[in-house]
Amino acid sequence: MQHAITPKKLLNSKWTSVTPIHKEKHFIVTSVEFDEEGRVTECIIEAVMTHREQDINWRDLKDPTAWKMGWK
Repeated sequence: MQHAITPKKLLNSKWTSVTPIHKEKHFIVTSVEFDEEGRVTECIIEAVMTHREQDINWRDLKDPTAWKMGWK
């Protein structure tokens, strides 16, 4: 089952990594940029504990084997 997420609702959404790395389990989407057609051109997530930011393909968040919606 895929998560029902739309690009418009990405900003400030919360995510839990299924396989945490460096104790980074909880993330928040801090930046989303769109092109003229409304397609996502950039999506930045930030680890809540370490504040490390990383660029992510927003479609990867739809993969339930890697991400859970919300903080679990």
